[in-house]
Amino acid sequence: MKLLDIQNNSDKLGILASSLCLIHCIATPFLFLAHTASHVADHHGSKPLWWKSLDFIFLALSFIAVYRSTQTTSRPIMKYLFWSLWGILFASILNEKLELIHLGESIIYVVTLSLVALHFYNQKYCKCDNEKCCEN
Repeated sequence: MKLLDIQNNSDKLGILASSLCLIHCIATPFLFLAHTASHVADHHGSKPLWWKSLDFIFLALSFIAVYRSTQTTSRPIMKYLFWSLWGILFASILNEKLELIHLGESIIYVVTLSLVALHFYNQKYCKCDNEKCCEN
């Protein structure tokens, strides 16, 4: 199985990207709490650039997976659900980076879990059997 074969594995990519994003979001506070406790905060507790950029890498992978999944789903409602959830995830991450409005971390957890569930559902029940069912 080739995971990078986006055409046939977009839901698997979406599940992987959303799951890794969720793990990243959950692990961040614990990793930096442990780091701060074990070292004197020379960098004032700031996160490394590579760690902060993971949000955007996961967001880009999620975009690709959502884009491809919406092209191959057999149910039109799935397209709206995928793009709505991805839009909320994008807005949440952007809001977190720009610190515009204080929102709890739970919104990102709920959205990423919802994307994982939607990709699982789409993979099991909404795949096209032939090229004709996916035509717009």
